Amino acid sequence: MALPELRDHQRALAESPNERKVFLYGPAGTGKTTTGIARMLHLLDSGVASRSLLVLVAQRTLSEGYRAALEQPERQAGTQVMVSTLAGLAQRMVDLFWPIVAEEAGFAYPQRPPVFLTAETAQYYMARLVRPLLEAGYFETVVLDRNRIYAQILDYLSKASAVGFPYTEAAARMKQAWSGESSHLRVYDEAQACANRFRRYCLDHNLLDFSLQIEVFRRHLWPLPMCRDYLISTHTHLIIDNVEEEVPVSHDIFLDWLQHCRSALVIADADGGYRGFMGADPHSALRLRDACDEQVTFSESFTTSADLRALAHRFGIAMQRQSEAPEAAISGDPQRALTYAHHRYHPEMLDWVADSVADLVQTQGVPPAQIAVLSPYLPDALRFALADRLARRGIPSRSHRPSRALREEPATRCLLTLSALAHPEWGVCPSRYEVAYALMQAIHGLDLVRAQLLAEIVYRVQDGRPSLSAFEQIQPAMQERVTYVLGARYDHLREALALHAQREHDDGAFDHFLGRLFGETLSQPGFGFQEGYDAGAVTARLIASVRSFRLMASYADEATDPAARRPLGQEYIEMVQEGVLAAQYLHDWWRQPEPAILLAPAHTFLVSNQSVDYQFWLDVGSPSWWDRLNQPLTQAYVLTRQWPSEAVWTEQDETETRDNALYRLVLGLIRRCRRRIYLGLTDLSEHGRDQRGVLVLLLQRILRAGAVEVAR
Repeated sequence: MALPELRDHQRALAESPNERKVFLYGPAGTGKTTTGIARMLHLLDSGVASRSLLVLVAQRTLSEGYRAALEQPERQAGTQVMVSTLAGLAQRMVDLFWPIVAEEAGFAYPQRPPVFLTAETAQYYMARLVRPLLEAGYFETVVLDRNRIYAQILDYLSKASAVGFPYTEAAARMKQAWSGESSHLRVYDEAQACANRFRRYCLDHNLLDFSLQIEVFRRHLWPLPMCRDYLISTHTHLIIDNVEEEVPVSHDIFLDWLQHCRSALVIADADGGYRGFMGADPHSALRLRDACDEQVTFSESFTTSADLRALAHRFGIAMQRQSEAPEAAISGDPQRALTYAHHRYHPEMLDWVADSVADLVQTQGVPPAQIAVLSPYLPDALRFALADRLARRGIPSRSHRPSRALREEPATRCLLTLSALAHPEWGVCPSRYEVAYALMQAIHGLDLVRAQLLAEIVYRVQDGRPSLSAFEQIQPAMQERVTYVLGARYDHLREALALHAQREHDDGAFDHFLGRLFGETLSQPGFGFQEGYDAGAVTARLIASVRSFRLMASYADEATDPAARRPLGQEYIEMVQEGVLAAQYLHDWWRQPEPAILLAPAHTFLVSNQSVDYQFWLDVGSPSWWDRLNQPLTQAYVLTRQWPSEAVWTEQDETETRDNALYRLVLGLIRRCRRRIYLGLTDLSEHGRDQRGVLVLLLQRILRAGAVEVAR
């Protein structure tokens, strides 16, 4: 990866003396991370041992720039530099010092190794523990999918570890802030009981979810001189990027570390904190400023045009926020930064978006990867409608939704349905529609009508075991309706399922079965995943998830009665059917070899910390741009250090919080756009409701100043 040419002020900071601690602050797009990467390379070039340099980022996706710089052929000596999140560092330290702290931390079997849970496996165990309580009447007043209940109970524990209060106090904090119906208070007590049960189970079986990893590190390892001295003496040069996205407990550790390191570069984005739902606290991050020798501010944008900077300035005025620059310093025209078209109905807006994208790519030569189509949320119907319109215009697209359940991905449903058919001994019997849908996904050219006809004929369930019959056994008239070409592909798929299942029986790894099914069959010519970029990404994520589940199960089998153990694949399919949320894997988001338009929720795009030339904002009139995600079991703003313990959450707090979130969201999007923003406006939403959200009203104030270029 070639670094952009550095400006003088960037080079001066990157090449400053090695014994310097700097707090670097400024808006997104001002070259702070580029300076951080240059600083890392300068330290290596100046003789700093790679082992003594530690780069900490708020989430794995933000580490890509640093890793790419270290992977250059001429930088092989720097590949030993540790680039990690604090959670990743905590896991390494727990694993390293486990025999010393396990008993003190309360684990039942300190002589056995720890088992680290992913987001998925944590939900799996949570489901096992909470499911009986749900059947007994817990959360009966909450209208929420079970997977969301599990995730919000885990959030109780995560927020406590991130903020630094005892997890047993979470319900009390929520109840104190609640101002609604008193009957809802019971829900918090039930969530606390589930959290307590889960934590007790983890301690009894050496299981560490995210919250327990952080808590063991903070309470037992960091105060331990052996561990603390090891880290401080090993990593004497720190680079901490996007510190505003870190949690307060991380800031506590960084503050201590900064007192002992030789050099440090702490980087913070102005108006950041997009991961607030995970405990990010930009106010707490500013404490690190006083622990550094010098504070430096970058204000010149390398990304946005003068017109977009003027748009950000006007938006701040519309929201009654103090501008970062005087009016005279804003030379651009916000009208030139926007293109919009007004439509009566939602499908008309989607057609306009697809036509505009096609014009940019096919007429103006814009690379597809430089276009992002964003909306507050990205439901299946919207994603399909956009992807289909783009595909019909010859435009490739990809999408990413880290909060999406595994079962909601078409590729996942196809793979797991085929897996159930390949393993009739599991007794997992898909519906006839699920089989038809899987065949349609798996066989190229098989439409839904013929897929349903084929499934009606070949799929049977006998004695609780599913089976598929051969195409040659079908009556000739039906064979002709399906066509012999598609029938041959079906037979090949059927035989491949049996072969892959037998090979899995030999090695006992369900993830190997999925890998072979994808690599040797579904991705080959004549089958449905050959050109499906999204399907390939989902398959890779699914295989990584199964592998993690398999490794966890191999450690945790001792906690299960042998007579009650079931095949790994069967356990996994049932976990997915329960609605477990997918973990976010790095290759989903970054390692996309194909140039394609990005379809994503606006917030997901923001936390990627990447920029594009063109952005499309869909449903600008939707209230979802301003509304906060409903979380009946938890509340991200109450479970923080900033919230007074005795305060009650009021409507004014709700309005101010939504306004602040909208301001950060819009400002963050503008700062991550280089050329132009397209606004999709409709009178009616996809559900036929009037579109009168806060965002469109604010934009109207800006647009009234002059005419905007209207797309035709």
